[in-house]
Amino acid sequence: MKLGISVGYGGAEMTLPIKRVQRAEELGFDSVWTSETYGPDAITPLAYIAALTKRIRLGTSVAQIAARTPANLAMCAQTIDAMAGGNRMIVGLGVSGPQIVEGWYGQPWGKPNARIRDYVTIMKKIFRREGPVSHDGQEISLPYKGPGSSGLGKPLKSILHGNPNIPIFLGTSTPANIRMTAEIADGWSTMHLGPTSLKQYLPIINEGLAKRTDGKTLKNFEIKAGLAVHLNNNVKEALDAVKPMIALYAGGMGAKGKNFHKDAMVARGFGDAAARIQELYLAGRKEEAAATVPDEYVDDEALVGPPARIRERWKPWLDSGMTMMTFLLPDDEALEILGEFVQK
Repeated sequence: MKLGISVGYGGAEMTLPIKRVQRAEELGFDSVWTSETYGPDAITPLAYIAALTKRIRLGTSVAQIAARTPANLAMCAQTIDAMAGGNRMIVGLGVSGPQIVEGWYGQPWGKPNARIRDYVTIMKKIFRREGPVSHDGQEISLPYKGPGSSGLGKPLKSILHGNPNIPIFLGTSTPANIRMTAEIADGWSTMHLGPTSLKQYLPIINEGLAKRTDGKTLKNFEIKAGLAVHLNNNVKEALDAVKPMIALYAGGMGAKGKNFHKDAMVARGFGDAAARIQELYLAGRKEEAAATVPDEYVDDEALVGPPARIRERWKPWLDSGMTMMTFLLPDDEALEILGEFVQK
């Protein structure tokens, strides 16, 4: 299993734990991941990290599809990859909920499944430079021929002879989109899974893989999960420290009827808790929402407690079927413990 760390998406002030990233590289970690919502972007920090590291791979988890065109993201990815020495960039893509897609990026919610398919297809065509890029998609077309078009657009081929094989991961959660991920992408970036959760998704993944024509199978299809980490000798305090983030996602990261994170909690068998968390969070009672998150839910998707407990609870993940694991915002002390898990 390849291990990585996430530096998150920043807050009111843009900071990067660059020394921690450099230490992760020294310890043998495979990758570092950035993300974005409606604050700092996911691309710029990777360029900065690339300049101050030597080999650690650089991933977005995730870059928002609504934030930029597929051509622009392909340009960004190949530029960073080239400047970083090559074979370091991983593009993780995702579609946020309609509140952010329409409210922040000013894009229509439309048909996310079709848009993702168009987006990935265009990016891969740009990467490969097999000819001028054209695509007649349901949601995205090149050249553009929609309202306001001059009719003068022409297919173009990237000037940059970049890495043609930059991996594209998709952050998806519904059965249809997970199936499509296995069909068109190089990896699945998932949230809210426990160490035994993957087996329920394998039939869907295999259905998607069966549609491929490039020979990719489950053996070389990446499945990346994320684990929150909180080091504390008091297990209860460690569990409680993770709950506000879970409450934020399940309660507030989406509209009442369209919240993928809440749906994931329901799918794991915590439907009553998920409904109550959302009710409290949307009412502005955030502390109560966090207190409602069940301990067992936290413990199944996080590594918390003293070092010995973290080491013990890591073992089931090695047999989970995941091929990559990203540790979310570990502190310096936790990073040293997690470094023991790197398979050198």
